[in-house]
Amino acid sequence: MKNNVLKGSILVALGAGSYGMLATFVKMAYQEGFSTAEVTLSQFSLGFAGLFILSLFRKRNPGPKTEMSGITGIFKLVVAGTSMGLTSIFYYLAVKYVPVSVGIVLLMQTVWMGVILEMILYKKAPGPRKIVSVFIILIGTILATNVLNQSIKINWTGFGWGIMAALTYTATMYSSNNIALHFPPKKRSLYMILGGLVIISFVFHSSLNRGFSHEIFLRWGLLLSLFGTVVPPLLFTRGMPLIGMGLGAIIASIEIPVAVLMASIWLREPVTLLQWLGVILILFAVILMNIRKKLIDHRRGDIIPGNKAGWAGTFIKTGI
Repeated sequence: MKNNVLKGSILVALGAGSYGMLATFVKMAYQEGFSTAEVTLSQFSLGFAGLFILSLFRKRNPGPKTEMSGITGIFKLVVAGTSMGLTSIFYYLAVKYVPVSVGIVLLMQTVWMGVILEMILYKKAPGPRKIVSVFIILIGTILATNVLNQSIKINWTGFGWGIMAALTYTATMYSSNNIALHFPPKKRSLYMILGGLVIISFVFHSSLNRGFSHEIFLRWGLLLSLFGTVVPPLLFTRGMPLIGMGLGAIIASIEIPVAVLMASIWLREPVTLLQWLGVILILFAVILMNIRKKLIDHRRGDIIPGNKAGWAGTFIKTGI
């Protein structure tokens, strides 16, 4: 049992770490002159192709067909996947204007946005633990984005794109934990990424006919699709059932310090002690929000495929 928890924890940590690398890779692609259109289209098209190939080798277990198992379920997943594509667009636009350390913190505002959405959908007031966690996240965000430093000029364009990314990411989190849960995880990821590819192609269709550099596919597309849409979902779908949603959400939050650390090392982005304190506060809030769930899962031995009543704050991802 302990070996399974350790194995699951390592798999989830590796998956979250992979996501944490993405923004740094995107910034490096920008430095080479590639555009947001080229970055997102290459990532999602190669990611879809990779998952499609992997799905061909999936063992098919015969089971009873349900009403949603056909075209309806697929359509819902594809539509839900559009929020994933929009998240990538908004997030990558954000890191074009703000440091990666700020971009990832803005994206993680989805934690408190998820609490609000949960309250609206289920007409249930959040408990004291969640309310305290939200305030801690907001304080951590103020510190991590360095807005208290009067010598730093805030780029409100990047800030706006970051908040938009958090909003669409909140929709992605809801979809990932509530829609067509009877589908195999790989197939759900495949259809959601297809939805992301569709919306990205629609948004950037003009770029395909005007100066689109196909060099991006070999230069950065393979790397982004591997770490953003292929490897992490495989690691999460293997690791999460071994440790449960509560512990999984806590471990997956490692994406935040990984993103900040990667940007600090590879991009030489300065990160102050106050910003690190803000990151630590956000991580603490995620742990506080999920620690009780982790204990309950551990006592019951539950494996939760979808967290309909308490999904806010979890980091079950399908590719950003």
